[in-house]
Amino acid sequence: MQKILLSLLFFCAAGAVHAATDTAALKQTLQQQYQQAIGPIDQVNPTPVAGLYEVVTGDHIYYSDESGRYLIDGKLFDMQLRSNLTDARARQLFAIDIKKLPLELALKKVKGNGKRTLITFEDPNCGYCKKMAQELEKIDNLTHYLFLFPIFEGSGELVRDISCSKQPFKAWDAWMLNGVRPPKVNCATKTDQVLALGRKLKVNGTPALIFGNGQMNPGYLPADQLEQALTANK
Repeated sequence: MQKILLSLLFFCAAGAVHAATDTAALKQTLQQQYQQAIGPIDQVNPTPVAGLYEVVTGDHIYYSDESGRYLIDGKLFDMQLRSNLTDARARQLFAIDIKKLPLELALKKVKGNGKRTLITFEDPNCGYCKKMAQELEKIDNLTHYLFLFPIFEGSGELVRDISCSKQPFKAWDAWMLNGVRPPKVNCATKTDQVLALGRKLKVNGTPALIFGNGQMNPGYLPADQLEQALTANK
């Protein structure tokens, strides 16, 4: 029995080494053939699909067959689980280092013990942002950093009025939850810096959510899913 177990361990270890060798060889092949087209290749990893490999380059995920002849630029879905595997991997691979974010540009609100972190990019005229504001009322024990990110027509003036209020987050909540527009005021704002930051982080729409572990979710989440994500992505 012991000999059988040792044999199994040997074959498992050999298989792991073979898989590692395969990915290393494939990475070298891809670098030689495609680096000029897709840039330096950072990682090559197996996928749940036999013979299909994940190719990570810069901030993009490609897929390749085991020979390196064929390269696929697209999304990989698990239709049984109805899950976008490419987007899930991208959130892991390209997580943001929140310690490097200029959070001084954001509005800040602490609820309860504030132990969980949520960073959002939102436009005051975004319907889903208003919907999410209602959901966030149900969430406790949260530190919320809000980047005012005007991308809709007419939002720049509203962002200015909220930013220049004596209590900006209170003015934001009054508008988003109750439709109470802040008084027109004028002051220097940080909007240009926030817009530049959003472009750097590839924020293409609002709301965009970043959790405590740096994983980004591009879009609205209801309260129950927010709770799950905040707990899972501390």
